[in-house]
Amino acid sequence: MSEAEQHHHATDYLRPETLVQLHGTELRARHIIEGLMTGMHRSPFFGYSVEFAQHRQYATGDDLRHLDWKVFARTDKLYIKQYQQETNLDLMLLVDASGSMSYGSKIGGSRGKTWRKFDLATSLAAAMSYIALQQQDRAGLIVFADKLLDVVNPSSQRGQWRSIVKALQTKPVDAQTNMGRVFDEVLAKLHQRTLVVVLSDMFDDTSSLGAGLARLHHRRHDVMLLQTLDHEELTFSFSRPSRLLGLENEGKLDLDPRSLREAYLQEMSNHIESIRQQARRFRYDHELIDTSREVGPPLSHFLAKRAAKLKRA
Repeated sequence: MSEAEQHHHATDYLRPETLVQLHGTELRARHIIEGLMTGMHRSPFFGYSVEFAQHRQYATGDDLRHLDWKVFARTDKLYIKQYQQETNLDLMLLVDASGSMSYGSKIGGSRGKTWRKFDLATSLAAAMSYIALQQQDRAGLIVFADKLLDVVNPSSQRGQWRSIVKALQTKPVDAQTNMGRVFDEVLAKLHQRTLVVVLSDMFDDTSSLGAGLARLHHRRHDVMLLQTLDHEELTFSFSRPSRLLGLENEGKLDLDPRSLREAYLQEMSNHIESIRQQARRFRYDHELIDTSREVGPPLSHFLAKRAAKLKRA
């Protein structure tokens, strides 16, 4: 089977039958969308309504009707008028394309396709951007590893989902994750308060992640951490002596999995809990998604749970 046949594209994940599988029923899909709108739009963001609130610098994809030409005449810079009241959601999806995200397991037995962590992350990103754009909200995408690899600026314009899908049709690179550097670069691109969704295995130093989350919190952005891990990484069900290859330049290691299983599982559990605690520090959401599960149920459950929590708040 060729590499093209082995690897999935974002367009595979949102065919009509896949959307039905993702949301269960049309009513279920409506509930997910209403949950996002109820939870996120009741916030002190700025939108376009009646009462003027402030200016902000123009970003690609903004509606040109809201440009303040008087400010442009005085300063030779483009600024958008913002108005207080109901708002549109700005969604920025951060998809990890570091080397470790290329790890995956076979689905459907030894002859099945390989389902990588990166495939899971891109399918989730495609689904969430589709939901946001259906709500007429702005959605954008950043693909990253140790630095930003590709950027699709937030927009609600026609063709935006196609641009996001095109950017998702890439391959993980031979590089390590560097959350600290990535968050710094991302912050420079966020011109208003944004819902930032990080889709990654989170194989990075948790203190670096925490420092990045602190900077996002200081700028009053909201964050979801969707941690995508392969089922084998969570269960370590290997039994025969093996040679393991590090996907982020760690080299090769010969080992007997049975002798390491207990220690490995404890370390993995500690790492996941550390990620969860970093999210809790800033009241951000963290969700672990196992590649052995279908995309729809965990995403549906997570968004519904989040919507209910925000409604109570």
